[in-house]
Amino acid sequence: MDEQDFGAATGNEPQANGADTAPAVGLISQYVKDLSFENPNAPGVFQNQQGPEINVQFDIAANQVADDAHEVTLKIEVRAETQGRVTFLVELAYAGLFGVRNVPLDALQPFLLGEAPRLLFPFARRVVADTIRDGGFPPLLLEPIDFNALYMQQLEQRDAQLASGNFGQA
Repeated sequence: MDEQDFGAATGNEPQANGADTAPAVGLISQYVKDLSFENPNAPGVFQNQQGPEINVQFDIAANQVADDAHEVTLKIEVRAETQGRVTFLVELAYAGLFGVRNVPLDALQPFLLGEAPRLLFPFARRVVADTIRDGGFPPLLLEPIDFNALYMQQLEQRDAQLASGNFGQA
């Protein structure tokens, strides 16, 4: 077996022509795509002795922006309310540009929706905490999130919905 045949047999070795066929993923850049902070009831909200009720929502989006590049956007919304009035509202879209080469399609989506947000989260968390602190409130340190587990859970829920939908049509 010559070198070219061996490379084709395993699929991970560089080809004889110098082509690199090994899967590779790298973070090219990360950035704040959109950031909003609202403190609509200031200065009265600073006189309230009761701590706010905080609601945090996450969303993840992935878009292919070139043949070998994907943008993953982690959206975080933090809404704080005291006695039914908004204390503060933070909306952040924090994105990363990932270079992707030779990654099988069945591995690409789990990476983009599970692993990529995990890599972006610590930086987005800091932006949220700093923004809230700069707005005059104690910084909110978001708890770490297992994005891979959330991705798997959503996949299972989707599969269950598809299965129940198929049974209803039969």
